[in-house]
Parts: sequence; structure tokens; C-alpha cells
Amino acid sequence: MRPFRISNFGFRIWARASFIVALALGLVAVPLPSHGQQPGKVYRIGYFGATEAPMEQTPQHCPIRSDRLWQALEEGLREHGYIVGQNLVLECRWTEGREGLAHALAAELVSLKPDLMIVEGTAQVRAVKQANSEIPIVMVGVVEPVRRGLVASLAHPGGNVTGLTDTVGMEIMGKYVQLLKEAVPKVSRVAVLTTPTSDPDPRGLFRSEMEAAARALDVKLQFYSVREPEELEGAFAAMKKARAEALLVVPSWLLTNLQRRIADFAAQSRLPALYPFRYAPVEVGGLMSYAIDESTIYRRIGFYVDKILKGANPGDLPVEQPTKFELIINLKTAKALGLTIPEPLLIRADEVIR
Repeated sequence: MRPFRISNFGFRIWARASFIVALALGLVAVPLPSHGQQPGKVYRIGYFGATEAPMEQTPQHCPIRSDRLWQALEEGLREHGYIVGQNLVLECRWTEGREGLAHALAAELVSLKPDLMIVEGTAQVRAVKQANSEIPIVMVGVVEPVRRGLVASLAHPGGNVTGLTDTVGMEIMGKYVQLLKEAVPKVSRVAVLTTPTSDPDPRGLFRSEMEAAARALDVKLQFYSVREPEELEGAFAAMKKARAEALLVVPSWLLTNLQRRIADFAAQSRLPALYPFRYAPVEVGGLMSYAIDESTIYRRIGFYVDKILKGANPGDLPVEQPTKFELIINLKTAKALGLTIPEPLLIRADEVIR
């Protein structure tokens, strides 16, 4: 049998066809850039957290094992085509609720010249604003950003800051008092755990709103402020001495970091407590929480990141407010405290832990 031969012309036709097939397969195999990014561009984002630093960190100080909120953040970024380790580098720093660290860490992050910064908490946003006026800032976890001078208005923030605010206004503080009174109708003395801060007019509005609600409900408020984690035990000892009958925790990054310890102290003191944090305290034995769904908010950060990296001016992007608060009640804790939660309150709860 004669060996099979290919003429020069036939070989060229075969080679050309093979090249076209290979090129087509290559185009299928290579992921196309999403609408939110430039082909081949690797973005650098600084993440400035107010919560505790993760136990296990990457060389950039970002979490290796993601918690619920970090997972939501990464999901939101991924939805817009930004994937850590592929086209995105995150550099993280954490103040762990200690505002005194904010300025040094902000300067450190700014020196890395990120394309954008995601910043948690009022003190952290203020520190980054003071360290630079050009790098876009997407804020999260900030209450009353207009009153605190971080943005000009919610609709037209101006400057280099936009993002998401954590509350619809000071009226939420009165709502906390109202819910606690509904859960424990006989309560007359409520301890309020808060923190001092250097921000302009921060807790004054909180306090006046709570006191107005307390007067209408014939409740006396007792305020206890902690600056450091070590002061928590003394605060609860003072509550016991003053015969507090219930506890209300004011939103604060330091208290967010201490939420599990607060729940433990409240249980030891047999104080029914309402928390502004969505899950942790109630899951470990706290009585109630009334808070926003933070996972939804952190996922939404990806929208702002995408808009800004595609060229939008942060000062032109309206600041978003939460539209829904969720009430969670732990009936096991109520039973341990000898409380019967009124049925109308249980019906209104978004989740009841039995």
C-alpha cells in the first residue's frame, strides 16, 4: 500500500483549518472581561475595617476564613466581575473599634495608592477623608453621615465619599426603647450601654431621642459608657448596683466587637437585652435584636465599586439608606429569664428562635 501523502496545497488548507479551530476553542476557553472592568486590568482596593482583625490573614491582612459579612462583600464584588486573586487585590487594615488607631492606619492604606477604598465606620471614614481628598471612598456602617459632615447630602454627597448608611435616622433609638418596653411591660429602669466618641454631635442625638421615648413610656434610662473592653465588667457591676431591669445596647463599633461578651454579662446579670446587631448576641443567648440585614448592605458595596471604577464620580452617587429592619426574638432566653413575650410582638417578629 502506498503511504498517505498530503500535497503542499492540501497541507496549507489543513493547517489553516486547524488554526481556526484552535483559535475558536481558545476564545471559548478564555473568560471575557465583564462589563465592569477593563481587559487585563488588576484593581487595588483598600479595605479599612472597624471590627476585629481576622484571626487568619492573607499577607494583605485580609481574612482567609470569611465571615458572613465578608462573604457578602466578595459576592457583591463578584457579581460585577471583580474577583480577588484574579483581577482584584484587596489591602486590609483594622482598628478593632479603637478610634485612636484610625489616622495612622488610614495614612498607611492611602500610601498604597489604591484605586478605591471601602471604609467601615464614622471615625475611619473621617480619617481617610483627612488623609486624602482624591481616592474614592465607599462608606459602610455609618450613622447620620450628613450630620457628621462626611457628605453634603444623601442625594448629592459631593466630594470623594458615597456609599451606604446604617440607619434611617435618630428615630430608630426611640424604637429600641419601645420594643424593649413591649417585651418587658413591667420594666421601669433600663440600662443603656454606649461608648464615648470624638465625632461631632454623635451620642447627643441618640440620647435625646431615647429619653423622649422613655418619658412617654414611663421608663427611666441609666447610661453607662465604656471606652475599652476592660471597662465592660465594671459597667455591668454598676448596672447591678443601680438595680437596672433591662439593657439596651447603642450601635457602636467597639460594642459590635464586644457583642458576645455583652450577651454573656447580660445573661449572668439576668438582664433582658435588646441589641442593634442582627444575629450573634441572640444566637448565643441574648433576648432580642432589631437591626438591618447587614449582609444585603455589604453585598451592595459591589454596585458602588463597579460604578466608580467605570468612571462615575462618587460625589454624584446618592448615599443609600436601609429600607428594612428585622426583629429577632429568642424564646429560649425569654423562658430562662422567666419572661412571657406578648403575642403581638411575636407576630411582628421576622424570626423567632425557639
